[in-house]
Amino acid sequence: MLTQLLNKQIRSRRRWKYMKNILTFALLLIASAVCTAQSLRSSSLVDSQSDSLVADHKIVYIDGKPETISETHIDSLRHLINMFYYDQFRNFSDPAAPYFLFMSKDAALAMGIGGCVRMRGWYDWGGAIPANGFAPYLIPMHPDPTKMRKFNTTPSGTTLFFRVIGRNKQFGEYQLYIEANFNGYNRLGFNLKKAYAIVRDWTIGYAASTFSDPSALPPTVDASGPNNKMSPTNVLVRWMHTWRDRITVAASAETPQTSPTEQAGLTAKVDNWLPDAAVFVQYAWGRSEHVRLSGIVRSLSYRNLVAERNHNLVGWGAQLSAVGHPLKPLTLYGTFCGGAGFESLGGDLQMGTYDLVPEPGQPGRLYAPYAIGWNLGVQYNFRPNLFASVTFAESRYLPRDGAAGSEYKYGQYMAANIFWNLTPRIQTGLEFTTGVRKNVDGEHRRARRIGLMAQFSF
Repeated sequence: MLTQLLNKQIRSRRRWKYMKNILTFALLLIASAVCTAQSLRSSSLVDSQSDSLVADHKIVYIDGKPETISETHIDSLRHLINMFYYDQFRNFSDPAAPYFLFMSKDAALAMGIGGCVRMRGWYDWGGAIPANGFAPYLIPMHPDPTKMRKFNTTPSGTTLFFRVIGRNKQFGEYQLYIEANFNGYNRLGFNLKKAYAIVRDWTIGYAASTFSDPSALPPTVDASGPNNKMSPTNVLVRWMHTWRDRITVAASAETPQTSPTEQAGLTAKVDNWLPDAAVFVQYAWGRSEHVRLSGIVRSLSYRNLVAERNHNLVGWGAQLSAVGHPLKPLTLYGTFCGGAGFESLGGDLQMGTYDLVPEPGQPGRLYAPYAIGWNLGVQYNFRPNLFASVTFAESRYLPRDGAAGSEYKYGQYMAANIFWNLTPRIQTGLEFTTGVRKNVDGEHRRARRIGLMAQFSF
């Protein structure tokens, strides 16, 4: 008994030491990026590429072109166009602002219909992953000899969106946004991705979770991205306010999507009855540079069929994320996340039922296991329209003693790529991706992929 307790304490200390080392490294990286970026205030090459997109528009006036265009009108026009790109939750893979913008004569209303046609192709060898996205969790530990190699293509990710941006004397600035992707049934069906309205500081609708930070994720050809990526989209009500273009605070109530383990005759899922509560605080020092601390609290419910009782446990997650340009051609990305009972919000572990798992040796009881994850990315722009990046990521599952030997322990992800924007709206990419899955019993296996992408925005 004493030996078991000592071993348990040793393992607990090792886990904490591992988490502390990763967190310390992430904080040092973020602090270095902030300090360097503050001392070098020249515009980055990433911002230069965005500027080329902002200038690449055709304005169509819906109620007649104004006879004279004043400086005030030009400023209003520029402000509305920039709002198509200013988004706290914008990701590298999101579509650019539409080429055709329908504008009112007084520049108080802008409407755009746009999207992108995106094609991906890839080749796996040494044991093919049975999915479009590269996820270490899905690496086959004992691959079928008939599925060792695979070539495939998909138009999944092709997008259409509709956005209206305007100003109203009574409500101030407002936005309406709808986006849908061709990634539904059989990877071709049309699926709603986002649908929300923004009025001043309030967002209501189906939008990216306040717990996520998509702009701090490095660019990848692979659709899945880093395997610790927190990327939930929920129906929510969010308040978000920015002071002096530097400090942003947000809080939201979000529709939960939990995944407790259900065991026949032992445990059952109970309907969600409380919303998730998410918050973040962010400091920005440039157009595309910031550091953000996010958190989420969740209610996790299940029924113990042995004791015939319902139980409500608390799940939580925390994430530190940052993106910055310490040098004009260089961009650094980083995130570190951890918590208990937050696994269904993204990354490798959302593919299982890990929010609540069986308590070893206690039939009918579940608990919220710990998990941590991190990713670091480095991007170098040779020119505004030509850049390469490298990404390293890990997702680690930390259950209590007694987990099955075949259970996932951790997954590691690495991607190296190069992107070339032939025009502001035509992009191509080439990527090498590799990853490792390791189980609790030490068994592990590696997978490899070469991916290509071509994207046409309109």
